[in-house]
Amino acid sequence: MQRIGVVGPDPSVKRILEVASEFESEIEFVPFVYEDPREEVKGIIERNGSLVNGWFFSGPIPYMIAKNVLEPDSNMGYCPPTGVNLYKCLLQLFFDRELVTKNVSIDMLYTEKVNLLDSLYELGITNEDIHLETFNEEYDPKAITDFHLQLWRKGKTKAAFTCLHSVYQALQKEEVPVYRIYMTKIEIRNAMSMLVEMVKSSYFKETQIGVEIIELEQFDRIAERATTRYQLQYLELDIRKQLMVFSENIDGSLLEHGNGRYQIFSSRGAIEREIDSLREMVEKLALDLNIPIAVGIGFGETVYSAELNARRAVLNSKENPNKGIVAIQEDGVIIESFGKMRELTYDYRSNNKDLLEKLNKVNISIKTFNKIGALVQRMGWSSFTAQDLATNLSMTPRYAQRILSNLCEVGLAEYHGEEQFSNRGRPRKIFTLVM
Repeated sequence: MQRIGVVGPDPSVKRILEVASEFESEIEFVPFVYEDPREEVKGIIERNGSLVNGWFFSGPIPYMIAKNVLEPDSNMGYCPPTGVNLYKCLLQLFFDRELVTKNVSIDMLYTEKVNLLDSLYELGITNEDIHLETFNEEYDPKAITDFHLQLWRKGKTKAAFTCLHSVYQALQKEEVPVYRIYMTKIEIRNAMSMLVEMVKSSYFKETQIGVEIIELEQFDRIAERATTRYQLQYLELDIRKQLMVFSENIDGSLLEHGNGRYQIFSSRGAIEREIDSLREMVEKLALDLNIPIAVGIGFGETVYSAELNARRAVLNSKENPNKGIVAIQEDGVIIESFGKMRELTYDYRSNNKDLLEKLNKVNISIKTFNKIGALVQRMGWSSFTAQDLATNLSMTPRYAQRILSNLCEVGLAEYHGEEQFSNRGRPRKIFTLVM
């Protein structure tokens, strides 16, 4: 069963677990209670990260702290404060003290300020009516407590609304009318549902079948360099040994097809975790053997679909060694330079009939068009030249120019001007892509 860690002060964690009980048949929820998020959240994450599949935080403060510790693609969520939370505080103030007032002090994380002000404006409450204190994840609880307390003592406010448990406790001791900006059960349920689906999706993705095809190109050159047949056999044994060590690290199964072609079967999660090790091993082999090595990875729900995608991926890798490791996902998405910071992700298929008709007229594949679009998006180009495409996609400038001219012909690209860095040579045409 998948597990989600619930992180927050004790009252908030109890409130979240009440709602989380609705999901207990699917997910196990593990409480992690803190007194001071600034001191404890990082340690909670680091000590227990291997025990859970996702994190649910009681509010924006622990969430912001955790973002600096967890990987960007980690499963995590929280309930952002909304207008409903503020309206609830105002109603509680009225029911408890029969007091209707706009003169309140509010503290809020700086990232939530815009949503907060919008909610207040809807009630006809302006900046002149309220006293607002914003802070970041390195806040000083005493300073925020003093902010509320001084305003109340001076008679400028009738109550305080806070999203911090420690401030709430401190103001209660001073007998200040204080209310927690609490998330409602509906908000918890909605945020929890989204996180549960994220965890389920990650589990499905993690356990997908993964197939790696490693192909030593120009393998015959190795055989030609061998002075005896034993030397070649020793070399093949050394290659197989390195692949077996890697295969063991990902709990995989290694198959040898002869003539420098190998296959490793494992899970997607294991392959993605060890992608750097695979790259290092392949680069070392290529350097030692002085031959290019193509690597294709395929993911799928079945062995057949994963293997089919791996074959397609290794063909893509062989077309251009600069692509690095190429992976193809179960949905047909191609990822070049898989596992690197500057991955290039695009699809080799499309259901857009109008787009396909235009591309067919100028004999350009949907794969090429999507690849250009992915590059433009990744690089953040508002405009570009044929030379830009040629440099980044390992094609000749003439070929890139022809593709762009053909795209302009069917309205999928537009010519926007020219650039020239020197008095010599032809100016370069500038294009934009029409997506």
